[in-house]
Amino acid sequence: MNGKKIKLIECPRDAMQGWQHFISTEQKVAYINALLPIGFDTIDFGSFVSPKAIPQMADTKAVLAQLDLSQTTSKLLAIVANKRGAEEAVTFDAIDYLGYPFSISETFQQRNTNASITQSFDQLKEMVELCEKHHKTMVVYLSMGFGNPYGDEHNDEIVFDWANKVAELGVTIISLADTVGLASPTQISRITGNLIQSLPEIEIGVHLHSAPHNWKEKLEAAMNVGCNRFDGALKGYGGCPMAGDDLVGNMDTEKLIRYFNEQSLMNDINEPALASALAIANSIFSQ
Repeated sequence: MNGKKIKLIECPRDAMQGWQHFISTEQKVAYINALLPIGFDTIDFGSFVSPKAIPQMADTKAVLAQLDLSQTTSKLLAIVANKRGAEEAVTFDAIDYLGYPFSISETFQQRNTNASITQSFDQLKEMVELCEKHHKTMVVYLSMGFGNPYGDEHNDEIVFDWANKVAELGVTIISLADTVGLASPTQISRITGNLIQSLPEIEIGVHLHSAPHNWKEKLEAAMNVGCNRFDGALKGYGGCPMAGDDLVGNMDTEKLIRYFNEQSLMNDINEPALASALAIANSIFSQ
């Protein structure tokens, strides 16, 4: 570790978006309001995408209108899949970050956004300009950053090339997304470490998916090369529905918090608030 504070990004949106039962707006509001006092750096709370593609997120605007942001230090992040979604998201003062999943797998980019990698990169340019105009920060997720199950070409140089192109647009936060949980600790260490070294002005994070048995080794692989930004979801639920992935969930935030506490890297978590949010998560995801 390099001494910088850990940034923990909680992703209820990722946990909820592929859930088989519709989670009511009331439940979403109660859950995200419970997450706000815990002390996360950022909460990935919803998305501005086609309701046909992700029905679970169709009520993002209604949820946002009912969030109590008066007593939180957490910032809000919304996922967008194209310029249309970005144009809508930037109109909301409460949203600080727009997250864009930019896949370096051609197959997955078509699945996820119905556009080619080239078309998506052109849209990203326009979205970065939108963010600058509206005082928002763009977070780019390099989706399938550690490989893909489709047979599309993947190697370290492809990752580095796209990361550099994204950085040249003025993007200052890039998160390497292990979209389907393929990454090995060695791969996480090598790719994440090289990006941190080669792009020192860019905040490099990881959005790792893992099974219950291998989360710690993946986490430590990123930490040991100086990564400070980690995405997770309470209870470890989630996984992109567009990837057809129902086996590998998100890193379990509760485990991340316990680990960081043991390492004396995080001491500003509101434990009673965390317990309350976990109780709501158990209720929502037991349906």
